Amino acid sequence: MRIVNAKQMRELDERAIQEVGIPALSLMENAGKAIADEVVRWCVRHSLVREEAGSRMEQQAYGEWSALVGNGIEGVANTGQKMTEMLSREHWLILVGKGNNGGDGLVAARHLMNSGVRATLLYASPPEQLTGEAEVQYKIAEALRLPSLVFGQEPIDYSRYTGIVDALLGTGSSGAPRGSYAKLIEEANASGLPIISADIPSGLDADTGEVYEPCVQARMTVCLAFLKAGLTQYPGAGAAGDVIVRDIGIPRSLAADSESPGSYLLTEEVLSSELGVDLLRRRAPDGHKGTYGHVLLAAGHAQMSGAGLLAAKAALRAGCGLATWALPGGVAPHVLGAVPELMLAPVGDGADGWSAAAAEEVLRLLETRTVLAAGPGLGRFSGEQAFLLALWERAQRPLVLDADALNILAAAGGPAAMPRRDAAVVLTPHPGEMARLAGISTAEVQRDRIGLVRRYALEHGVTLVLKGARTVIAAEDGRVFVNITGTPGMATGGAGDVLTGIIAGLLAQGLSAVQAAAFGAYLHGLAGERAAAARNHPASLLAGDIIEHL
Repeated sequence: MRIVNAKQMRELDERAIQEVGIPALSLMENAGKAIADEVVRWCVRHSLVREEAGSRMEQQAYGEWSALVGNGIEGVANTGQKMTEMLSREHWLILVGKGNNGGDGLVAARHLMNSGVRATLLYASPPEQLTGEAEVQYKIAEALRLPSLVFGQEPIDYSRYTGIVDALLGTGSSGAPRGSYAKLIEEANASGLPIISADIPSGLDADTGEVYEPCVQARMTVCLAFLKAGLTQYPGAGAAGDVIVRDIGIPRSLAADSESPGSYLLTEEVLSSELGVDLLRRRAPDGHKGTYGHVLLAAGHAQMSGAGLLAAKAALRAGCGLATWALPGGVAPHVLGAVPELMLAPVGDGADGWSAAAAEEVLRLLETRTVLAAGPGLGRFSGEQAFLLALWERAQRPLVLDADALNILAAAGGPAAMPRRDAAVVLTPHPGEMARLAGISTAEVQRDRIGLVRRYALEHGVTLVLKGARTVIAAEDGRVFVNITGTPGMATGGAGDVLTGIIAGLLAQGLSAVQAAAFGAYLHGLAGERAAAARNHPASLLAGDIIEHL
């Protein structure tokens, strides 16, 4: 699924109107009707729940309604008296802004009335201020004598309504809502009524997901034409509720032929079509352990040996043929046999930690391995920058850096201070590590995750995986993929080490850097979901459980 920002959405709108010749009023009509469709679906679904409608008759009525509605609401009147009565008890308040978002709300109100749902318009400012297509829709609403109020001219009794449509501010707005818009948002949130937002919740940044004060707290967002970037990232994703993307007639081909790098929601279809990933991970009938690559892992020290174990075991579970763990010699005796399938390669002089000289041993081991992953449990040590520089400059294999390897990289000046590599680099920071790499605060990282990873990957020629809820993956060419698999139960120590191992294991099997990073994040989240489902509570999930569900 394609993701767009506000600027791209404006361009797509303009191209559909100017180049293709689709009238702006037609797009607005389609948008408003899509919003009304979803409101009606909400009404039916929640009316059944409220009335504990478990009878076969009512379930059959809902099934008939769903079949008749399809992508519209014309068939609602044909679903029988029961459904008509349900809808007649609904009364929705439509919050109307003065821009195109408000125009969409005016169309939605008209279609809701046609379906049997009562609708009252509440203008945030005098409706005479509406212009363009929104003004046309206002005049239609006036001609049809749709019930209307103007905010501030009289008190609003929210107890009269069963729900609210938020059509105040769209993707064209910026910054915090002000004046009557801010007051209206505050009242809507305080009403306790379910709110369905048109395109994006008012008060949410469409590009970054930043939530301004105030911001509508929607139960559902009907996103129009293309998924907006701000709806994919927290806290915006939390304010949006359930997100449903509805087509309004803008040709998909317009987005496909855009010159700017695309952004995508990471689905199986995107993994297959956009990235060319074999989702089945088929194995050759005549394959052997050498067919699927050999991961070398440089990780762990005396107090953090578990990080290396998790990463190495995850690489094996991800399907690589062989894995070798290079670790300080003093640590090796304590982990013998912990993962029988794993080869150990003690380095150094028997110490419990790393030294700059150990880089030479790692590089010798890498000569007969396929990919190098470094960082989980590595620790900080004297000569660390010389160690990392040697790996960066001389490792003629794909390189995955995580955890302390990223902190060492940041202390050394980041990729900008390093020579460009011929072989791929995958960086897998959490927000704190990303902040150190970028030289900004963690809050700034979280404020614009998608924009930041795209700029960083393009500037430094790396594949970047910014971990967290809704992990963001950016390729060297600027394409961005947002992963939505996963569970809050994965917020546990070692989960990131598991992801490092998975990505390294996929790289060893011949996947490109962006394929391994995106598919790895997807599989990691999916395994986390399965692992959490197998526990009595997601909070009991351990990183090792993720590996067992790969």
